[in-house]
Amino acid sequence: MTAAAETPAARRPHVLLVTVDQWPGHLLQSAGHPVVQTPTLDELAATGIRYTRAYSETPVCVPARRGLMTGTTARTHGVRWNEPEAPMPDLATLASTFRDHGYQTYAVGKLHVHPQRDRIGFDDVLLTEEGRTQWGVVDDYEAALTDAGFHGQAFTHGMGNNQYLSRAWHLPERLHVTNWATEQMARQIKRRDPTRPGFFYLSYTHPHPPLVPPAEYLDLYRRREMDPPVHGQWADDPDAAPWPVRERQRSAPPEALREDARRAFYALCTHIDHQLRVVIGTLREEGMLEDTVILFTSDHGEMLGDHGTWAKSLFYEGAARVPMILTGPVGDDRVSPGQVDQRLCGLQDVMPTLLDLAGIDPPAGLDGRSVVTGAQRGHFTGAVGAGVKATCMARDDRYKLIYYPHGNQRQLFDLDVDPAELDDLASSPDHQDVLERLSNVLVSELGVEAEEWTREGKWIGNPGRADSGGSAGPDAPPTRGLSGQRGLH
Repeated sequence: MTAAAETPAARRPHVLLVTVDQWPGHLLQSAGHPVVQTPTLDELAATGIRYTRAYSETPVCVPARRGLMTGTTARTHGVRWNEPEAPMPDLATLASTFRDHGYQTYAVGKLHVHPQRDRIGFDDVLLTEEGRTQWGVVDDYEAALTDAGFHGQAFTHGMGNNQYLSRAWHLPERLHVTNWATEQMARQIKRRDPTRPGFFYLSYTHPHPPLVPPAEYLDLYRRREMDPPVHGQWADDPDAAPWPVRERQRSAPPEALREDARRAFYALCTHIDHQLRVVIGTLREEGMLEDTVILFTSDHGEMLGDHGTWAKSLFYEGAARVPMILTGPVGDDRVSPGQVDQRLCGLQDVMPTLLDLAGIDPPAGLDGRSVVTGAQRGHFTGAVGAGVKATCMARDDRYKLIYYPHGNQRQLFDLDVDPAELDDLASSPDHQDVLERLSNVLVSELGVEAEEWTREGKWIGNPGRADSGGSAGPDAPPTRGLSGQRGLH
């Protein structure tokens, strides 16, 4: 008899999975951050487990979300870069697995799949796709703005989806996309079938730019002194800094805008944190809260100026490490209150974890493992991009190796003594054994691609291939479209 059969549907917990877009793992007050205000998430952490070493195995949106929804790594689901027109792989999803075991499954927010109305196993999806009208879909959020009398005005604030200009939200606060997603999820919970357990997926689109928090939240951070970005000296050396780092530095916002951008980013985080209270309050008032598993995480992080870089797709802590907070139903001793868990884990572990807590056997072929009952890893690897933007990571309990095939550069950081990654130890004679050990982990974990970057046991990288990989080379001109600027819809 399977675990699912042993646990009657009426006794299975509800599950609420909350994801955000581009939220760094350290940006929580409960993680010791000196500025950001996250009272809701801090309370959730106090009632459950906060995972301090959770990573995005492929820290860009499309592959990260595939890993989250399929419990697999890029070697299985097949995507290591943002390929927005790639259809979902023929794999069981978190939603389809819950549905096949008697759950009602609803999603609100961003899915970032193709075609956009692919429900990937959900019974229903209320979609907001950040203005991607080029595929012919008017999403549910923009339809709601039309109903409210603000047709096409979601992006008339003028801020870019991949840039770091900032200003206050331009429409009534109730029409902010974060408020809309919150309201729609609360309604989905209230209109559920009371005879069946529910899997509810709430996917907020912020704090990813555009940086447009409601004015009250922006004012909150204008009164606070900001923490400075971290900066390693290695990042200032044009001969030592890897090419993807130098590219990110060249595309950084003007210095005069950077602190405003960080304030607006923090404000978006606190806005989400406060809105999440409405969803939790709805669960409480519906009598569901004590029977609900809640997991909060992000698809990837954001550099926010660390080492002079911004955005994602790097394996430094700001971009690769994500928040992960898990609370269980009352009485489930596997998720006891107030724990801080330092195991190495990633987004591929979300699916087996939630199925485990619901008493459902995972489908075959998952790469992830439950973070409440699964064996702990000795190391964690990740890879993103191709060509000049290919980047890989391998880390163990103490050290992190980052490898850049273009330029054949390796960096090594001792995260126990240097969590800000200020001191690159790759050339340290005392750390060559660690460097080679983690390099061998990369070869064994990444397979064919890593083997192409080695010859006769030595790393050679991929020099001279600057035209490959789905991204512009080092001399690419500025983007004429203002990096994906949206207009009047």
